[in-house]
Amino acid sequence: MIRTTDKTDKTDIKKSLDAYQAKRGVFRLLDVPDMQYLMVDGHGDPNTSPAYADALAALYPVAYAVKFASKKDLGRDYVVPPLEGLWWAEDMDAFTTTRDKSQWDWTLMIMTPDWIDQSMVDAAVARTAAKARPVRLDELRLAPLSEGRCVQTLHVGSFDDEAEVLARMHDEFVPDHGLRMTGKHHEIYLSDARRVAPAKLRTILRQPVSLARSVADDPAT
Repeated sequence: MIRTTDKTDKTDIKKSLDAYQAKRGVFRLLDVPDMQYLMVDGHGDPNTSPAYADALAALYPVAYAVKFASKKDLGRDYVVPPLEGLWWAEDMDAFTTTRDKSQWDWTLMIMTPDWIDQSMVDAAVARTAAKARPVRLDELRLAPLSEGRCVQTLHVGSFDDEAEVLARMHDEFVPDHGLRMTGKHHEIYLSDARRVAPAKLRTILRQPVSLARSVADDPAT
């Protein structure tokens, strides 16, 4: 159950859902519940790609318009959850090892509570368009994400320093626990990169997993 704070009666999903909890230096297995997100897809270096900045410019106004509508029309207020991203590449070494950002594909996301429906998102999009229409607004969608069993940890530091942590997750923890990676690399940005020094950025790194084929097929396990 999502709990609200006593003082403001405002739901803070980041604090109330276990899926948003992680500790630095600890790889934890957990079952992530199905959730829905506002999403925009893109490709290329997030530091230089206009598509990345344009995706953010579409996501945030709609996310806040939905939040205000929820408070006004439903009497249910909540803190807009942090920005999240799914990341992948045709060759995943471009993401984890060589860090060739020009080869990256991504989906930027902001989670919305399960009481928000498509009609509320459509209305929020219309209100956003009436003010100052973001160029990628028509590409924004509300969609579910089902990740299930995942391993995650907290990374503290710059995004470019993630490689060592990801190597330990992918090449040590996952196989050592009889698992294999199944879904896309998932990041949850607990810090605002515009206001926090790179060395202090806090990012949850998540990887969906399943039993390795040899383990899953072994009747003795």
